Amino acid sequence: MTSDRRILLAGAALLLAGSATQALAQSTVQQAGGGAVNFARDRNIAVTERNHQGYEARGLHMGGFTAFPKVSLTGEANDNIYAQKTGVTNDVVWRVRPEVVVASDWSRHSLQLYANATANRYQDNSSENTTDYNGGANVRLDASRNAHLDFGASQSRSTEPRTSPNAPTAALKPTRFDATTFYLGGTNAFNRLRLSTRFDYAKNDYQDSKRPGVGPASIIDQDYRDRTQTSIMGRADYAVSPDTALFVEVIGNKRNYRMDKPAVALTRDSKGVQALVGANFELGALTRGEVGVGYLRQSYDDASISDVSGFGARAQVEWFPSQLTTVTFAGSRTIEESALSTTPAYVSNNISAKVDHEFLRNVLVAGQIGYGKDDYEKIDRGDKRLSAGVNATYLLNHNVGLNVGYSYTKQTSDGLANGPEFKVNKLNATLTLQF
Repeated sequence: MTSDRRILLAGAALLLAGSATQALAQSTVQQAGGGAVNFARDRNIAVTERNHQGYEARGLHMGGFTAFPKVSLTGEANDNIYAQKTGVTNDVVWRVRPEVVVASDWSRHSLQLYANATANRYQDNSSENTTDYNGGANVRLDASRNAHLDFGASQSRSTEPRTSPNAPTAALKPTRFDATTFYLGGTNAFNRLRLSTRFDYAKNDYQDSKRPGVGPASIIDQDYRDRTQTSIMGRADYAVSPDTALFVEVIGNKRNYRMDKPAVALTRDSKGVQALVGANFELGALTRGEVGVGYLRQSYDDASISDVSGFGARAQVEWFPSQLTTVTFAGSRTIEESALSTTPAYVSNNISAKVDHEFLRNVLVAGQIGYGKDDYEKIDRGDKRLSAGVNATYLLNHNVGLNVGYSYTKQTSDGLANGPEFKVNKLNATLTLQF
């Protein structure tokens, strides 16, 4: 058993044991008010989720809807914009991000529309300039107090960060891609039992990149990455107390790529499953969260690719040492798609911790640290990532906020097919105007 697996498994076991012990010590489950009350986890509110009275956006009221327009202006100093080990290039990035959210004010059901765009402009390296956008809608239909149907869709154009493990290292410009998503889900709570299901569809279309040179040899073909992915989730939660529920969750997925052999070296089409068991809990007003452990498997149509399987995990736990401080721990172990032509996937292990503190009602500070390890299939490569950062937010009034922050990212890689290594430091300041 690897050290990463031991760490995740031991932490999950301790959390599950603690939550189950408290749950079994309670003799009755709250019955009144329907099934939803057995799954409420709202004794405390995280610092980042709390309304800061006197400083929250008021919005523009339009009949049964309220619009929340916002624009953010950011200046960022980046000491390694290409994420390289040697010959690093630094630059100042200017970023403008307008966005708007329109939300319904109805007593039942809800509709939310959103749109945003991000323009990144580099002071000295204009080839890195990008403009991204995202827009979509979310709908909730309430059948009863304990049952609802959710669906939504989005369309976006995004830029792959230079620090991404899938970014082509020789590309003259960042890789762009379009994404279309749709989901449909529903939840119904029957006293102690809550059943949930969800269907997701995503389509990614990548644009070709270019390397130095002329003619066809200068094209970095990205068509082999174009794919559609569908998944369906089924989940059952059983409340053993008003504070703790045990769950079983199964997610099946299917990944279909546009290109197959012999046009590409590997046929990447696959089917997979993730099965988790765990607990969803709220221990008094101090701790709440969800921890699940189980099994992962991804099977490929290409006979030359062995199935990827093993231990799976997902966890997020919030600790409230006081009403002014929220500490969040998270971890996961998943199978991710690889953009390398020699391998279809890698197993990604990630853990993180974050502290949010409210010094004053309008002064918030946060610090976070994370560690990740990616183990590639079919090739000898392992990447390790360390990230850390701090930031502070000062809310001047309902309409104006200021945020300053620093972040650090380091990646190392080993093996015969080792990947890029780099360190990136970023210092930024953001002015936000909202209504």
